[in-house]
Amino acid sequence: MTDCLPVTRFVHTQIVDRVAVVTLNRPPVNALDSVTIRELTATFNALARSRDASVIVFTAPGDNIFCAGIDLKDSSRRHARELVEDDSAIDLLDPGAVVRECFWAILECPLPVIAAVNGKAIGAGLVLVASCDLVVAAEHATFSVPEIKAGVLGGARHLQRLVGPFKTRKMFFTGEPVPAQEFYRLGAFEAVVASDKLMETAMQLASQIARHSPIGLRLGKESLSRVEDLSLKDGYRIEQDYTGRVTRYADSAEARQAYLNKREPDWSWS
Repeated sequence: MTDCLPVTRFVHTQIVDRVAVVTLNRPPVNALDSVTIRELTATFNALARSRDASVIVFTAPGDNIFCAGIDLKDSSRRHARELVEDDSAIDLLDPGAVVRECFWAILECPLPVIAAVNGKAIGAGLVLVASCDLVVAAEHATFSVPEIKAGVLGGARHLQRLVGPFKTRKMFFTGEPVPAQEFYRLGAFEAVVASDKLMETAMQLASQIARHSPIGLRLGKESLSRVEDLSLKDGYRIEQDYTGRVTRYADSAEARQAYLNKREPDWSWS
């Protein structure tokens, strides 16, 4: 494990062959309280600064629940402005800031993030998934935004990234879970597999990605994120700018030579 990673209680990280596996583990249902949320944020921010990994696989243990969403007791405390020792001043002024920072840490992490979803992803758990770049799910996994049932709101805009506005409205208004296979049918997920093949599938995909230039992956993801909501012309113009940026690095020339010579590249981070 890299020295740059924070010491955490509910988020465990292991790095092997340039693939970081980040495991959310807060029994019994991986509900997100302020401590867990901050640990996720710190972990993804630390991996963003590290050179030890090129890809992240984000998962949870077992085969029942990936994440049950926000811990409602903790949410009620934050929105009632009831602070505890580890809270920051921003929690008093903006109780939602700690949650947003977590989602943005995943969404904006320069490393590609693959969600390996082992079970139910509920509410903010679905948002965690939607903040990733690719999704592999177990056959029995389900996804829901039941906020309307709990007297709160949120998650719909993230869900729109996966299934579009109309399916989002159906899921939001009903609050009912949707199986992984439906997300696959709509093109949101990379694969839906048997639960015992979930991590194997995710790791194979991660290993395939990790072979590429770490600089190219980081700049490439930044480019993809910037153009996602732009027009075709504006988006392509930005992509051309990023091409100009990446070709200034020696790793860009190494990628071309390795491709032409049909050999494995030797990345230098330069």
